[in-house]
Amino acid sequence: MTEQAATLEAPVARAASVNDLTIHVATVNGSGSQSSNNVLMRAIFQMGIPVSGKNLFPSNIAGLPTWFTIRANKDGWVGRKKEVDFMICMNAQTAKDDVMALDPGAICMYDEPLNCAQYRDDLRFYPVPFAKLAAEVSDDSRLRKLLTNMVYVGVAAELLGIERAELEVALDKQFKGKKKAAELNVAAIDKGLEFAKANLSPQSLFRLERMNETAGKIIIDGNSAAALGAVFGGVTVVTWYPITPSSSLCEAIIGYAKRFRVEPDGKATFAIVQAEDELAAVGMVLGAGWAGARSMTATSGPGISLMSEFAGLGYFAEIPGVIWDIQRVGPSTGLPTRTAQGDILEVATLSHGDTQHIALIPGSVAECFEFAIQALDLAEIFQTPIFVLSDLDLGMNNWMSEPFAYPEAPIRRGKVLSQEKLEELKGQWGRYADVDGDGIPYRTLPGTEHPMASYFTRGSGHDAQARYSERPADYVATVDRLKKKYATAKQYVPRPEVDRKPGAKIGYIAFGSSHLATLESQQQMKREKGIDVSYLRLRALPFTDEVFEFIRTHDRIYVIEQNRDGQMCDLLRLELAEEALKLRKVLHYDGLPIDARFVTDVVCELEC
Repeated sequence: MTEQAATLEAPVARAASVNDLTIHVATVNGSGSQSSNNVLMRAIFQMGIPVSGKNLFPSNIAGLPTWFTIRANKDGWVGRKKEVDFMICMNAQTAKDDVMALDPGAICMYDEPLNCAQYRDDLRFYPVPFAKLAAEVSDDSRLRKLLTNMVYVGVAAELLGIERAELEVALDKQFKGKKKAAELNVAAIDKGLEFAKANLSPQSLFRLERMNETAGKIIIDGNSAAALGAVFGGVTVVTWYPITPSSSLCEAIIGYAKRFRVEPDGKATFAIVQAEDELAAVGMVLGAGWAGARSMTATSGPGISLMSEFAGLGYFAEIPGVIWDIQRVGPSTGLPTRTAQGDILEVATLSHGDTQHIALIPGSVAECFEFAIQALDLAEIFQTPIFVLSDLDLGMNNWMSEPFAYPEAPIRRGKVLSQEKLEELKGQWGRYADVDGDGIPYRTLPGTEHPMASYFTRGSGHDAQARYSERPADYVATVDRLKKKYATAKQYVPRPEVDRKPGAKIGYIAFGSSHLATLESQQQMKREKGIDVSYLRLRALPFTDEVFEFIRTHDRIYVIEQNRDGQMCDLLRLELAEEALKLRKVLHYDGLPIDARFVTDVVCELEC
């Protein structure tokens, strides 16, 4: 045994764990560690173990600290877990803080010059001379820095039991046929494996062993899933202005559209435009929607603020379009690379005056795909901007999922009058008339060959025939009809998912990326406290009847959300009478993804 192994045994005993651990990699932004971290995560996934990966990165320049967290859990709990079991310390800037944050008995593998063992005597330490090992793989100084990352993959694999064959498969996927690069990185992984076998004492505290829980599943981020859904949903016009964390959604659409939306003669059947700002982007969306194209944009909170005026125009003039809000921490610039659910109230009533917007709230990558399609349908059915509220955690991080179902349903264009229908009506129709009693008027598309197909699109006061009007009765009739249309949307938006526990007195309400933490907390409450908790997951605005029935049948409701003020809880209270007193807020807003233990601790403080 070498001198390096002498400090491994920690005085704190912990129970051995198989297929249940969190790996936390601390590196430097711009060091190329993303590829190695993805290889590590994917190899675990290929071993059949449920897994997720979260990247915490700075918002400004290369050289600042970044962390990547992999959670593997045999029971499928892959939301964020605060406690770190296996730390890989590669960053001198954060090494001391990273080590001091570990729970006693955790494992810390570190770059030897960092001397992390000096800070604690209750951890298991594994020093590794990464620079020396990388130099044995390549004499190119630039490459050595990148290969260092693959060396730590090899060392971690040996210590944890990750199969080499799966590392090689994951690496081939990462480098996509770049044979020379793949071979060099395999050599770096092998160098780490060999060093660990020869020099590091084995550990049995945390082990990964092959399972069969990921067969047939995929790993994808929410933005890519949304992009794929938009293409399947028939989007033809995409306009955007780059902003973290939404840019990758539009970038993914560009890639998919070039693959699937180019005719054999080379003609593109789509238009993707990078606008000069977010206001221009949403203006183009509404212009395309008015012309009959399926159109969308993607942005984040600052962009949503800039879109306010056009959002009101789309609502009042009744023009379809889809707006994805990949939420981040605000206000102002806030923390651009941290996650939040802080745009709820902004989106629900965006613009001045009496405005109510329909919003879909995906809670998984599968729903990002599904809701991308559904949002395009709803925009045309209701002739209005449809918002989709995702966030950085769901949008930019890696999630495990069942393969997406191929959409079999036809595209729904809503109430569009054809030339034949106009002939049948003898041209007698009103663009803003409520013919069917659901608040949704009929429209025509530009180019319809009928003398009565045209109408004025009014962002100012108008009557049912689209004539300019400042008559009080006409204005009241218009906004009341829009309110009716919003109420009609309850029949069309995704229903909430409800897990009602017989006899449960308390319930959780959550939405979006808070879902997995809420599910796990529900299980913790039962296992640790013997308390059954019902759970309703919101998936859309407006609220449907199931939401109010859920609240009515429980004594206390904990609304779990990732913002400071409890915005969703306040929206619910606006629609409740005395039952508003049942609602309590569980609020997580430090920019990191919410975790189950946080939810459980807050609820236990009030209940137990």
